[in-house]
Amino acid sequence: MTNSTKTKLSDAIKEVAYPLTGASTDYDSLLELIGDARFVLIGEASHGTHEFYEQRSEITKRLIQEKGFTAVAVEADWPDAYRVNRYINRISKDVTPDEALNGFQRFPTWMWRNIDVVSFVGWLRDYNDALPNNATKVGFYGLDLYSMYSSIEAVLAYLEKVDPEAAKRARDRYSCFENFGEDTQAYGYAANFSLSDSCQKEAVNQLIELQHKMKEYSTVAEDEFFYAEQNARLVKNAEEYYRSMFKGRISSWNLRDRHMAETLDCLVEHLDRQGSRTKVVIWEHNSHLGDARATDMGAAGELNVGQLVRERYADDAILIGFTTYTGTVTAASTWGGVTQLKQVRPALPNSYEALFHDTGMPWFLLDLRQQNQAIKGLETPKLERAIGVIYLPETERVSHYFYARLPEQFDFVIHIDDTKGVQPLDRTPHWEVGEAPETYPFSL
Repeated sequence: MTNSTKTKLSDAIKEVAYPLTGASTDYDSLLELIGDARFVLIGEASHGTHEFYEQRSEITKRLIQEKGFTAVAVEADWPDAYRVNRYINRISKDVTPDEALNGFQRFPTWMWRNIDVVSFVGWLRDYNDALPNNATKVGFYGLDLYSMYSSIEAVLAYLEKVDPEAAKRARDRYSCFENFGEDTQAYGYAANFSLSDSCQKEAVNQLIELQHKMKEYSTVAEDEFFYAEQNARLVKNAEEYYRSMFKGRISSWNLRDRHMAETLDCLVEHLDRQGSRTKVVIWEHNSHLGDARATDMGAAGELNVGQLVRERYADDAILIGFTTYTGTVTAASTWGGVTQLKQVRPALPNSYEALFHDTGMPWFLLDLRQQNQAIKGLETPKLERAIGVIYLPETERVSHYFYARLPEQFDFVIHIDDTKGVQPLDRTPHWEVGEAPETYPFSL
């Protein structure tokens, strides 16, 4: 793209974009355009940017207050998020949002244990408290599958309360996993290469037995049965996921995103049975919520939640992405590594982020469904940046960029030119110090 073409396109974008100024009316147009959609998927270009969390929360609050959304489903493990759900609905012993988030102890803790999430969880509790007694309260749910062992414990704890004999059978089945000391990757490696028996049959049979008991167990507390059932489903899917990790990235990625989409479908079906047409806000990374068919990911055979939700719900699903040009981000240099506040390099030329920077608008919302020259100019594939929980500036082009067609990937995009990292609740001196050497691939 020549400089003159780039300038013309950035000028065209500037003409049709909605400036965001921090006013209470900033997202009026967005909510109007969302209309009666049941699913609003709001992404993030990194797992550690304050503005993404903050603005996503603000949009979600308005969807709850003005559009009747009653569920927030996030890229987090089911049991950890359900502890938050119990807190905001006053059915837990936790007394503060910080305590309710204590379930998030696995790397990356800052992704959910940060100041922005604490503020949002506190708001959800206050909102639910103010509702009439017969009103549908908002719930908070996790879609991810990394919690295999804690989900096993949750199934066992539930069965101990409702059916001790069934708990004994479940404990016997799940004992298959005990040889690996809660090391899921060790299990996956051993099972995949036939160094140990697979626990697949046991995990499947446990889910089937629990489902057969649905009418008996859920008579009194349907929500608690559903919580246990979802944990059993998670164990089954996570067992397959950890075996698939050694068959290649595409296989494991697809299994994970199919699980998240399946969990969303089961959640909606469960909530719909309670009498209302459920409307859900979904929070995940752009790479999970932007339609994979419009990216390099899709060309390589990967699918994602955004694609699956669009395929199932069509116009009832709205996909919103975020981008940024530069600033700071909370991230690590290796999986399980030290949490740091890292500098985000200015976006590469020929990227959507650089193009949006050239508009000169610090914050804006762009409706990608418009029919005009600006949106037409964005249809040509361009680089798009993705920072997960790991950020490696020294290998940025290889580690953090892929090609995408933005108007096909999202319905709307929000660009915030200069952003800063989220503030972890468990901040250490390392977070203040900054970056360490970058040597490993990224993770989303």
